[in-house]
Amino acid sequence: MRLTLSALLLATAMPATAETLRYAATSDPTTLDPHAGNSAPVFSLLGNVYEGLVRRGRDMSIEPALATAWEPIGDGEGWRFTLREGVTFHGGEAFDAEDVVFSYERASSPESDTASWFAGVTEVRAPDATTVEIMTAAPNPIFPDSIANWMIMDSGWAEANGATRPAIETGNFATLNANGTGAYRVTERQPGLSTTLEAFDGWWGEERGNVTTAVFTPVQNAATSVAALLSGELDLIEPVPVQDADRLDAAPDVQVIRGIEARVIMLGFPHDAGTLVGGGENVLADPVVRGAIAQAVNVPAILRTVMRGSAEEASQLVSPAMRGFTEGLERPAYDAEAARAAIAGAGAEGAQVSLKCPNDRYLNDEAVCTAITAMLEQVGLDVTLETMPVAQYWPELRSPAHDMYLLGWSPGTFDAEHPIRFLAATPDEEAKLGSWNFGGYSNARVDELLPMIQAEIDDAARQAMLDEVATILAEDTAYVPLYVQPLLWGARAGIDLVQRPDNFVVLRWIEM
Repeated sequence: MRLTLSALLLATAMPATAETLRYAATSDPTTLDPHAGNSAPVFSLLGNVYEGLVRRGRDMSIEPALATAWEPIGDGEGWRFTLREGVTFHGGEAFDAEDVVFSYERASSPESDTASWFAGVTEVRAPDATTVEIMTAAPNPIFPDSIANWMIMDSGWAEANGATRPAIETGNFATLNANGTGAYRVTERQPGLSTTLEAFDGWWGEERGNVTTAVFTPVQNAATSVAALLSGELDLIEPVPVQDADRLDAAPDVQVIRGIEARVIMLGFPHDAGTLVGGGENVLADPVVRGAIAQAVNVPAILRTVMRGSAEEASQLVSPAMRGFTEGLERPAYDAEAARAAIAGAGAEGAQVSLKCPNDRYLNDEAVCTAITAMLEQVGLDVTLETMPVAQYWPELRSPAHDMYLLGWSPGTFDAEHPIRFLAATPDEEAKLGSWNFGGYSNARVDELLPMIQAEIDDAARQAMLDEVATILAEDTAYVPLYVQPLLWGARAGIDLVQRPDNFVVLRWIEM
């Protein structure tokens, strides 16, 4: 029997004191394994439990975490990290360089969902217990930024529990259990129902609010989460449905916190598929058809109606707030007539195309896809929309059983190189590239420029290469960028928090 939200919150048997935070989001993290789920819901939760060598501060700049200092080695040969001493894991194990080397081997393994982070890393070595050297094939000036979400596990704990490698499909001990060094430890995990975290008294840090217990509950139904916030059953919800933001603003004892996320929402295509899911010719492999789809989607109308004016149009795979954004690049203007003519001219009129979309991952994702389906049908495509929970969605996209799909991307480095590496590089498991390039997009010039971008230290020269890649992706219509997702959180009055642009909830920054 499925518990109601009220019953679930009562079942936690914890009083709603000033130190207990009850919060909800639409998506439950798919795992507690920090190397088995490369997604924001996983990192948002586990960022409170596990830590990396570095982390992002309140202004999103890189700051020390398990490393107290870092410096380049030689002439761009790699990076040397000095580790923090006296740190212990939640289970009491001492942290040292051996755990960093182990976590690299685990996180970069073929079984990991984070292997792409370590493209270009040739070796990780530990000269002593408090020093780690990460060697790279070429200079990588933004490497510290690229590992802000790389979380360190205790090697002994993983080995003792049969979790030396991630197990994305089958799961293992680390899927349901955690042992980090962070400010909070997981005390109970019920997938799909609730996760309880409690403050870790042995944490090395000092900057922590007054939340001693946090109970996270996934609530897919927006009306349910809004009602629970208004009634006082929940203290924090994210996201607030755009249609409810003004109503919550006017309610007593509730506040709406607004911002712009780093995430760009886009459409992806099956570039390398021989046929579409329905068996017909893959008309989406034709850049003319993809360009027509870009023209057919009336983004301003979606932002005005579905998103209630809360989002901004996107022209590329990163938002203007990201480093490396290409100025002057505009998305195609809405033109249904031109799109219809282009589709007919390409022989794609009447083509049966599927569109997959999550219904609990992005803000108003199903409604957005419903609107896009209608727009594409108006220009001559026969579109079948299929929506599903995000737990089923990622496995679907990693299989050949999809045509078009909706994807949101928030660059973990806050740099335009990030989506090139993950979304636009030709998929290459050995080189750890293109791990989220579900459609198999490939462009030789993009592949040639990527390592040059990663190694370039001159900002102007690097930006010129990033601009070239952004132009190539736009001309190819490799993806159709739609909009930059807004941030809308709802909280009880009196709660002070930091709303990060990557949509992570940092419990140690919350005062109640």
